[in-house]
Amino acid sequence: MKATKKCQFCGKPFVTRSGMQRYCSEACQAEAKRARTVQKNNLFKVVRPLMEIQHQEYLTFSKAATLMGCSRQYVYKLVALGKLKASRISSRMAFIRKADIERMLEGNPYHRVLPGSTSASRKPAPSSLPAKKEKREKETDEVPDFYSGEEVMTLYKVKQSWLYTTAKRNRIPICRIAGKNYYSKKHIDDFFGVSVDISRITDWLLTEEAEELFGMNPSALRAYAYRHKIPTKREYGRTYYSKSHLDELRRTDLVNDERYYTVEQVQQIYGLSSANICHIVKVKHIEKIKVGVKNLLLRSDVERVMAERNKQP
Repeated sequence: MKATKKCQFCGKPFVTRSGMQRYCSEACQAEAKRARTVQKNNLFKVVRPLMEIQHQEYLTFSKAATLMGCSRQYVYKLVALGKLKASRISSRMAFIRKADIERMLEGNPYHRVLPGSTSASRKPAPSSLPAKKEKREKETDEVPDFYSGEEVMTLYKVKQSWLYTTAKRNRIPICRIAGKNYYSKKHIDDFFGVSVDISRITDWLLTEEAEELFGMNPSALRAYAYRHKIPTKREYGRTYYSKSHLDELRRTDLVNDERYYTVEQVQQIYGLSSANICHIVKVKHIEKIKVGVKNLLLRSDVERVMAERNKQP
C-alpha cells in the first residue's frame, strides 16, 4: 500500500514518491518557496528601521513614532503638551533625542485612576525613602473629582454630543473608564460659571435678550460669559444667562471705566480714522483690552502718545 501525505501548501492529500516529499506538485513547491521569500522580506522591512534607530541618538518625528510604536501625530501632541522635548533645526526639520524619550517613559509610570477615587496609592517598598512616600501621598491628594456624562447632562440640561464637543473645544479634562466619559468637576463648574447653585437663580435671559443688552453677536457673548463666569443653562436647545449676574457685570464693566477710551471716543476727540488708531496702537504699544466686540485703550497711554505727536514739528 502506497503512503499518502497532506500537501503543506494546498492541503490536498497525495501519494508520496519518497518519505521526504512535502508538496503534491512542483507548482505548490514553487508557490511555497515564493511565500517564504515574501514573508522573509516583510519581516526585514519591519526590523530594518528598528535596527537603524538603535544606533541613532537623534531621531526624526517619524522614527520616534516607530520606536515608540505610535503615530507621528501623537508624537507631535506630546511635544505640544511639553511632555517630550524636541529641537528645531529649520522650519521643516526637527529632531528628538532618544534619551529624552526614555526619560519621559521612566518618569511617567502607569497608575490607573478611577473618577473621584481617593484610594491610597501603592505601598512603598521597605527600602523607599520617606521623601518618596510624601511625594506619592501628595500626588494622591491631587486626584480631581469627576462628573459622569449623565450627571452633567441632567444638571445642566445639555445633550451628549454638545457636551463632548464643548469639552474638547475648551480643553476640559476627560477620563474614559469602561466605555463611559467622565468630566473634571472643577473645569465643568468653571465653564458653566457655577460658584452658586443654579437652582436658586430665578431670573434668566435668553441669548437674544443678552445680545441686545450688550450689543454682541452670539460667539462674542459666549466668550464674554465664559471669561466672566456667568452662570448659564441649556433647556430644549436654547441657552439662558443669569440676569442678576449680567446686571452686576454691566455695572462694573470696563466700558464705563474712566481709565479707558473706546475707539469711537478716540476718533471723536482726536479726529483720527480707525486705520490710524490701529497703526498708533501697534507702533506705540498702547495697552488694549477687548470687551465683547469693543476695543478699549488705556487713557493715559493715548494721551501720552497724542501729546508726543503734538510736540513734533
